[in-house]
Amino acid sequence: MGLPFTPDQFFGVFAEYNRAFWIVAVVSWFAVAAALLAARRSPSRGSRWLTYLLSALWIWNAGAYHAWLFTRINPAAWLFAALFAVQAVLLLMGAGRRLEYFTSRGWTLGAGTALAGYALVYPFLTIALGHDYPATPTFGVPCPTAILTIGALLTVRRGVPVWLLIIPALWGFVGGSAALLLRVGTDYVLLAAGVLVADRARRGLETVAGRRHQQDFGR
Repeated sequence: MGLPFTPDQFFGVFAEYNRAFWIVAVVSWFAVAAALLAARRSPSRGSRWLTYLLSALWIWNAGAYHAWLFTRINPAAWLFAALFAVQAVLLLMGAGRRLEYFTSRGWTLGAGTALAGYALVYPFLTIALGHDYPATPTFGVPCPTAILTIGALLTVRRGVPVWLLIIPALWGFVGGSAALLLRVGTDYVLLAAGVLVADRARRGLETVAGRRHQQDFGR
């Protein structure tokens, strides 16, 4: 599988992003950390703000990362920008459904919490694994944003619309390919997260299809 850009070009995009927007990475890191803590302590009160922040990260990535920077080396980034913008809108719609994070039980709560925490330490791990700043992914760029979103959605016990899971699942495989093709070791977790959320989306679609079948049969 070939790429339309070289590794140097790929990491050069991060270098340009970090020089221009380092303050965004810092502020968004603290804002998300605070929102996660608030939602963990009081899901009914803190969850809506976390959803708003997730939506803001997706729309930010659509414009500042994909459309403005990544399109310079990869024409497919226009499609990625559109998908990220759609996900931002879907999250805002999800906010109206009163998503409550950290309310699930069992392994989904543990996995989701671990993924959300991993998204916060993601930029530090990439540097520890040998990617020199500023030419390295930092907090708030697409892959840690997808990991954070998948983690947060996994902690929701009920009421997660299937359409909220589809784009993060897709990015789990598209963005996670960097682990294999560009040696971004921290993105192996993104691949695993993509598998988890894709399976949840599949089960959600099967549930919806089953309900429709029952309704049609009842007629």
